Amino acid sequence: MHIRVSPLTLETLIKRSESLQRMKKGVLAAFPCHTGHPVHGQPGDTRTESPPAPGDIPALTCSHHLLSHLAGVIRFLALFATLLGCWFIAQTYFESSGRSISLRSWLGATGKPRSSQQLPQNKCGNQRSCPTKHFAFKIISGAANVVGPSICFNDEVLMSNVKNNIGRGLNIALVNGTSGKPLKTTSFDMYSGDVQQLETFLQEIKDGTVILVATYDDAATKMNGKTRKLFSELGSSYVKHLGFRDNWVFLGAKGLQGKSPFEQHIKNDQKTNKYDGWPELLEMEGCAPRKQD
Repeated sequence: MHIRVSPLTLETLIKRSESLQRMKKGVLAAFPCHTGHPVHGQPGDTRTESPPAPGDIPALTCSHHLLSHLAGVIRFLALFATLLGCWFIAQTYFESSGRSISLRSWLGATGKPRSSQQLPQNKCGNQRSCPTKHFAFKIISGAANVVGPSICFNDEVLMSNVKNNIGRGLNIALVNGTSGKPLKTTSFDMYSGDVQQLETFLQEIKDGTVILVATYDDAATKMNGKTRKLFSELGSSYVKHLGFRDNWVFLGAKGLQGKSPFEQHIKNDQKTNKYDGWPELLEMEGCAPRKQD
């Protein structure tokens, strides 16, 4: 029996065969295999690849080369993606202005806290707010003879290093006990000054006046029995024990019945001193009741 192939079908098969041959040559050119074909190197290079050994399968060799090339491409892409990610993180973390932002902000949180999350600022920076008809205050003694004291009343700094109105010895601020209005600030040198000036000052304090005291360096060398008695009448319990370079903070008032609850004292003791020759500083805060008319 004879089989007749139509010219159209035969021509189509020939064209498809030629197309496949061209595709094969293109693949072999892109991924050379050990097939014994000339090496496509520099012009004039007549070297040829070694022919396959007996039993080798060229198709498997080509597949091996192809997989090797693909693995190299994948590794390159992975390295590129890693470098790109590192660059992106670095650019995000360090802004062009030089100001760094936190990881929390980078992950989507806003840079500024919400108003509902902001903690209220208490007067004088105290940890707790004061009830009505009370004045917030904070008194900080000096640290050795280096850092001066600070006195704040009703959210107003009355004495501090910044205000340049402090001195060695006793630092005293007077405030109106009803309105909270500052009346006077001054300091007395208790190491080499005139204690008579302190006596006169304490005697002239009027009823209803709040007194705030903070020591700096030494506050007791010139202290005598009369001045200690005057401070006791203002509500102090520890002034009678005040010694050389002791630290003392106190809030009292003229006309106060009994002793003031606002007072701290620490002795100058070589065994417990925080500084060389001085005890640690004292910090006292609280709410002083408003004087009722």
